[in-house]
This record gives sequence, C-alpha cells and structure tokens, in this order.
Amino acid sequence: MAQIHNGQFLEKLLKKHSTHLANVLDNPDKYEVQILYTKIDRNNKNEPRFTTYGYHVNSSKYFYPASTVKLPAVLLALEKLNKLGIDKYTPMFTGADRPEQTAVSSDTTAEDKLPSVAHYAKKILLASDNDAFNRLYEFIGQKDFNDSLHAKGYKDVRISHRLESPVGTENNRYTNPIRFEKDGKLVYEQPGKYSDQKFISPDPIKRGKGYIKNGTLVNEPFDFTEKNFFALEDQHKLLKALFFPESVPAKERFNLTKEDYRFVYQYMSQFPVETEFPANYTDDYYDGYVKFLLFGGTKTRLPRHIRLFNKCGDAYGYLLDNAYIADFEKGIEFMLTAVIYCNEDQIFNDNKYDYDEIGLPFMRDLGKAVFDYELERHRTNRPDLGRFEVRYDK
Repeated sequence: MAQIHNGQFLEKLLKKHSTHLANVLDNPDKYEVQILYTKIDRNNKNEPRFTTYGYHVNSSKYFYPASTVKLPAVLLALEKLNKLGIDKYTPMFTGADRPEQTAVSSDTTAEDKLPSVAHYAKKILLASDNDAFNRLYEFIGQKDFNDSLHAKGYKDVRISHRLESPVGTENNRYTNPIRFEKDGKLVYEQPGKYSDQKFISPDPIKRGKGYIKNGTLVNEPFDFTEKNFFALEDQHKLLKALFFPESVPAKERFNLTKEDYRFVYQYMSQFPVETEFPANYTDDYYDGYVKFLLFGGTKTRLPRHIRLFNKCGDAYGYLLDNAYIADFEKGIEFMLTAVIYCNEDQIFNDNKYDYDEIGLPFMRDLGKAVFDYELERHRTNRPDLGRFEVRYDK
C-alpha cells in the first residue's frame, strides 16, 4: 500500500469534531481503534491521486474481522467463475459428503428459486447474509481462498472458518462438492476439497477476562487463535483495488468483467428497500441496516445522493466498516476504514456488547467528521463519478 501518513492530522480533525470521538481517541488501547482515511484528488483527466492518513494502524494487532471477510469472498467467487467461463447467474447446487455439511438445492428468495453465485453475492452485499458467505467459502475452498489473497499481496489475512456455523476448525478445512447446471445440463462439477494447510495464528491470541459457554461463565480469556483475521490495511488496500483497479499493481487486482464491477458497485451501495429479490427485505432491513460509517446504522430514511459502497461487520464486540463514500450532488469522494472494540465488561458471548452506546456513535461521528472536512476542502477539479453511478432495482 502507498505511504500512510501517521501524523496528528487525523486525530486533530476527529477530536475537533465531537466530544464522543475525543473520549474514544483518548483511550486508544481500551477501544483498540484503528482508522485509515484516503483523500482523493483528480487531475484534469479525472485521474485520481491518493493521500492516506492512518490512526494507530497496526497489521500485527489482532481484531476479529466479522463480516468484512465476505467482500473478498464475493470477489474471489466472481473471479473463479470468470476463470471457469461460467456466468454468475448459473444455478449452483451445493452437495454434502460429510456429516457436518449441509446441501442446497433451492433458494426461495431468488427470482427463479435457485441458488447462484450472483444471488449469494447480492445477499452478502445487501444484508450481510452469513449462509451466503458460507456457500461462497465452500465454492472457493479454504486453501484457494487464502492462497489467492496472499498471491495478490494481501498478506495479513487468514480465512479459516465459515460464519455462525457449528463446524469446528478441522471440519472447516473440508468444503462441499458443488455443481453448476443450466437447463438441466451439467456445466461444471467440483468435488469436495480438503485444505492441506492450516490457516490459524502461529501464536496464541487471548482476549478479555471471560466468556459464556453452554450458559455458564468461564473465567478465562477467550481464544481467537483459530479465528479469521483480516488486517485493516489489507481491507483498505482491497477496497482501493476494487474501486480504482488501474491505480494498483496488476497482481493486486481481481479478474472481474466490466459487468462484474457494475454488479458489485450496485449491490454494495443499494439499500435493501430498493431491492426486487430477495423480496423479504421489509422494515427489519432499514436503510442504515449495514451502513455504519457516517450514518451510524440509523433507522431513518437516508439520502439517495450519498452512497456508501461498503462492507461492515460486528461480532465479539468488534465493530467495523470499510467504505468508498460518494456524494454525487456535491462531488465528494473518499475511502474510510475503521475498527473499534466495544466490550466494556470484557466478557464474550454474553450478548452484552456496546455497539449502540459506543461503536455506532463512533462510526457515525467519524464518517461525519471526514465528510465535513471533504465538504470544505478545496478541489482543483470536481471528480467525474459517473463510473460509480448505477441503476438500482427500484
């Protein structure tokens, strides 16, 4: 990644904005905050130039990445389909050749009632669906998931397990058999796979002072050693590769078609209420459902001229968001990635995390502080954001 400016600029900007931000930033170790902000300036050819500022960024410091691992899953699944010559809307059927695995032969939320990579990707980007991630994880395969990201230069990442799944560490190394069919004819068949490599931390990772197991408090630190990891810097770098592929080295890019980019941009920024299928996104899926930065997960209607192209996550007290943010009316664009730890009692699995009290207000104020700065700062050239203006389902 390009040089990160770790001076006082970002901290001063944020503390000036709100008391809430100042309180959190005055306790960086307690809240384990990491922030990356990239300012974008365009020349008269609309070519971008990037300046990145960091706050307490440390790729060796562990945090649980939660649902942010779903974005690379979408990109790698699309890339794999392109390599195989399979359209993303082709029905994908998941088998099961081990007791802990589950099969999928239909999807009632899809227009044609059939599962596909495209429909799984939509569910991930619109509502952060866990099962959809698990199906793409199985299609990619654990080893290929990790090896592909490492080969692209994303070194500080370990994807070792499905999400919200009882499958243990060893069984997560096994992935299901999969086949693609179109009009009743077999297009491609993939046998079940086993990763011959373990993707877990070489050093123990213990956090907190206790955790709930089977309804009982265990008074010892919770073990994250075998959990997923996706460093903030790699998340931010991947976001840049997705939105500005021409600006990163070729090896860091994903092999996506022009239509794939349009598809991902659409569903990263589309609100659930704007969606035809899945059609079950009712009041529970409000505009701010997965929009943490700038909007703080608000349940009020959000403006349509401001779009967060983002992937957020929350689990084990860690709250994250990773976004390219654009205001199409005012000609504003920037990238912002952040993580904060919100677990005052230091107990895991007790469902008593402080997202509403600490995490979401922090994300809201962080996004607003940077947005307000972007609104005021001088730009020599107004950016042409036409590439990111997409048509939504409704």
